[in-house]
Amino acid sequence: MRGNPKRAKGAAPAAGWPDPLPLFPLRLVLFPGALLGLKVFEARYLDLVADCLRTRQPFGVVCLQAGAEVGGQAVALEATGTLAHIEEADAEQAGILRLRCHGGQRFRLRGQAQRRDNGLWVAPVEPLADDPPRLPGVAMLATVTALAEAIRKLRGLQRTPFAEPYRLDDAGWVANRWCELLPVPLAAKQKLMELEDPVLRLSLVDGFLRDKKVVVG
Repeated sequence: MRGNPKRAKGAAPAAGWPDPLPLFPLRLVLFPGALLGLKVFEARYLDLVADCLRTRQPFGVVCLQAGAEVGGQAVALEATGTLAHIEEADAEQAGILRLRCHGGQRFRLRGQAQRRDNGLWVAPVEPLADDPPRLPGVAMLATVTALAEAIRKLRGLQRTPFAEPYRLDDAGWVANRWCELLPVPLAAKQKLMELEDPVLRLSLVDGFLRDKKVVVG
């Protein structure tokens, strides 16, 4: 499932983004269009959030291959990540921020990530092309319907894990939302996120759901 994401057509590397891009390594894969809640308390990330709020610029989320989200031990980062745009920032108490972010465009590291003296990771990056709008194939309509039903049930429980509008006619959007829900290893989610073909991504998700009997028919 290893993809080969393309640079956004006509875009210079990291055009209009912080250069180098500040990175927030996490034990998760952020998909474009996803909602992300963060509790921030380390000084390096409080400074990062302050800079992003001041400049109205995003930061990058990259999945940790090895190491921990906090602390100073060695870490290994994935080479492809996703921009996180801050929508809300609330001071829970002194020195602690609650963030609500949404996933934006994907990017690829253009070189080695560097850890600054304050512990913050940064790297030069290049933007990757957004998923082209593609309709889900007829064979995958059961998977689309199952996601719509999952959304309906979650809304009935006063849970809204996805941001509106719900684009059930977009193969990439449907695939990404299922990828957020599926209990699969991070390495598999990373490979799915990197795929440049949204229909292929949805097809792989559809196969997984049918194999697990989540979707039939």
